[in-house]
Amino acid sequence: MTDPFSVSRKDQHLDVVLSGKGRHALTTGFEDWRFIHEALPDIDHDKIDLGVDFLGRRLLAPFLISAMTGGPERAEAINIHLAEAAQHLGLALAVGSQRGALDADGELPGFGRSLRHRAPDTPILANIGAAQLTRGFGRDEALRIIDMIDADALVVHLNPLQEACQPEGDRDWWGVAAALNALVHELDVPVIVKETGAGISALTAQRLVAMGVAAIDVAGSGGTNWALVEGQRSEKLEDQLHAAAFADWGIPTARAIAEARNALPSTVLIGSGGIRDGVDAAKAIRLGADVVGVAAGVLNAATQSTEAVIAHFQLMTRQLKTVCFCVNAPSLAHLKRVPLVPVR
Repeated sequence: MTDPFSVSRKDQHLDVVLSGKGRHALTTGFEDWRFIHEALPDIDHDKIDLGVDFLGRRLLAPFLISAMTGGPERAEAINIHLAEAAQHLGLALAVGSQRGALDADGELPGFGRSLRHRAPDTPILANIGAAQLTRGFGRDEALRIIDMIDADALVVHLNPLQEACQPEGDRDWWGVAAALNALVHELDVPVIVKETGAGISALTAQRLVAMGVAAIDVAGSGGTNWALVEGQRSEKLEDQLHAAAFADWGIPTARAIAEARNALPSTVLIGSGGIRDGVDAAKAIRLGADVVGVAAGVLNAATQSTEAVIAHFQLMTRQLKTVCFCVNAPSLAHLKRVPLVPVR
């Protein structure tokens, strides 16, 4: 059976993020960079190509919808909206943690083959927390959650700060790296490792790639701060004060992307963490991201309808295309080479 306390915790997470109270005190760092405007572009706006290859499939725009789900009822509606939007727009989709689905008797709403039926052409990513790798989660369990949603890859998320600030968090991480290394070599599907809003340093990214990880999602600071989210949901003052000290903890997203790309010239990088619009997305790509992840930014739309999610990403795509037009970049490959200058 699914732990009812876990369900309640996930619903509380959603409520805090939707309220805006879990916003990071640090900015993403994208505001420190500016494109040089090209007043005389020599391209056709309508022919700008935003496509990118990802996990053996072609995305029509370089966006990964990084889902964050609540309890079963909310997760089902959110994942349906996200899957339908991803299929309609040609984007990639990563589901929220499947730990609860793995523990459930039978299929948990929102985490079944219905996602693949709704998004047959979409790269879908399964998801589990790294802390679970030393708590009975191994190759067999990984194959179960991958098969559960017919996923193209497995995401293992790193969240030590969140676990340290969560009253019921998993704080014994002894052996997690070794377990991750073993899992990567035991699976035939790509393993992607991501943070959850505090960033992955270049050194850690190199360690992960040396293990055989297929892609890195830096998930830097500037968006949702899970320390603050856990502090907000706690009723204990000492928990709130403990979490508050980490309001500005982490590596800003722009810096995390740039440093990871400098250290890993050919690794697939996903840039996420506080991406607000298509201009931020363009800067992330120019700094080194191949794909841009969006989570909290689309959460409100995801709770409403498929149409709201589609509208959100259509706007981001339009903004990204306008950036390309105004820097004379007919494709994302060209965008990666245009000038980007520091503001300060």
